[in-house]
Amino acid sequence: MNLGLQDIADKAVAYATDKGATYCDARAEEYYRNSAVIENGDIEHIKERTECGIGIRLLNSGAWAFCAFSNPDSFDSIRISIDNALVNSRYAVKTKEEVKLCAIPVNKAKINSPVLRKPDMESLLKIGLECSDSISKIPHIIKSIASPWFSETSKYFKSSEGSEILQTHTDTVIDMVATAHESGITQSINITEGGRGGIEQIIQKDVALNSARKIAHKASELTYAKPAKEEEAVVVMNPDFVALLTHEILGHPSEADRVLGKEMAWAGGAWWKGKLGTKIGSEALNVFDDPTISHSLGKYHYDDEGVKTKKTQLIENGVLSGHMQNRETAQIFGTEPTGNMRATDYTFMPLIRMACTCIGSGDWKHEEMIKDVKHGYLICNMKIPSIDMRRYNWSISCQYAQKIENGEITDLLRDVIVVGNAPDFFNSVDACGDNFMVRPITNCGKGDPMQSMIMGNGGPSVRGIATVKSV
Repeated sequence: MNLGLQDIADKAVAYATDKGATYCDARAEEYYRNSAVIENGDIEHIKERTECGIGIRLLNSGAWAFCAFSNPDSFDSIRISIDNALVNSRYAVKTKEEVKLCAIPVNKAKINSPVLRKPDMESLLKIGLECSDSISKIPHIIKSIASPWFSETSKYFKSSEGSEILQTHTDTVIDMVATAHESGITQSINITEGGRGGIEQIIQKDVALNSARKIAHKASELTYAKPAKEEEAVVVMNPDFVALLTHEILGHPSEADRVLGKEMAWAGGAWWKGKLGTKIGSEALNVFDDPTISHSLGKYHYDDEGVKTKKTQLIENGVLSGHMQNRETAQIFGTEPTGNMRATDYTFMPLIRMACTCIGSGDWKHEEMIKDVKHGYLICNMKIPSIDMRRYNWSISCQYAQKIENGEITDLLRDVIVVGNAPDFFNSVDACGDNFMVRPITNCGKGDPMQSMIMGNGGPSVRGIATVKSV
């Protein structure tokens, strides 16, 4: 981190409080990303992006104000904007409820997240070309795409309460798509691999190459698959599909700003508003958010309010037990902040965001869950969600499904959508597997203006009852 950038952040916080702000924090950030797109074995483009700047958030007269600066060369260059933010906050309080923050400890830390093998574009191109070639070799494949990328982020947080936190981390990811065509049928399968760390995140156990082969084979097989007939049935969802289900139906409504209705205008609320302490699912259902899970894209030590992260239990044995909180919502709910306040970068105000929200493991073997089903479906891998404003009614397409007949996996099915409503489905869950895994999520949107965020989501295989159909 550039020491000059840190110095400007320190001066900005001191200046705002001297001018009357009751609270101020600054996030100085440096960001580097290098990415490539490889299509059918050809490198389409390589793109580099470098950014640095400061976001300043202040509380004055009971209202928030915010300003951000790219590449500031001195404190004098941002002084006037801080003055304007202070003036704006005085007008905002006339139309908004007064903001109050719960108290937190003063934290001082310097953290470098571990990187076993530092990423570079030459190495990523080699991996991407190998994956693209592996996809293209499978029969009926008409397009292979491999998009490897890595980013390096350094973030300094300073608050008027005395917190000073410097965190750095590296993310390494590869996105892949295999598209097959045969007899008038086109099918695509995609997957993302990687996490917080270096190149080891995509080469250990040949994870990227193995995934490339799997999606290519499955896309090819799907050109011969049948569509599903619509029916309500037992479904066994694999961990990759469960990751998206958890994200959309359990993670987002657990964000306290949604519970309070502060996002209803553009992103929706929460179907379980006012239901803390009540049963909303079966006893098999346990849900948590945990920013401390190693190698997850949602791994971090302190959030953008300087709150130390921890595991937060959201649902325990089917009972709604908590929400993700920031300092403002925690004051309203009479609880503690959970360390989930994050911004895409310094140009945005932070919001309550998932870190790594997951359904907890059970003690069932995946094979036992299937063997126990007389008639049903195995639902595999996330695709596209469609959710109502309260996250109550939902339909999520999967990349493929298979019939289960008398405990045996049979026909492969294409273009399958799973439909349900939250309370009915989660009360129907009767088994969770012991095959827990975390999947990388790279494009979660929230807020106005929209902020895109990376994170982890996960869980084990989950069995319940839902409607299955093809489109």
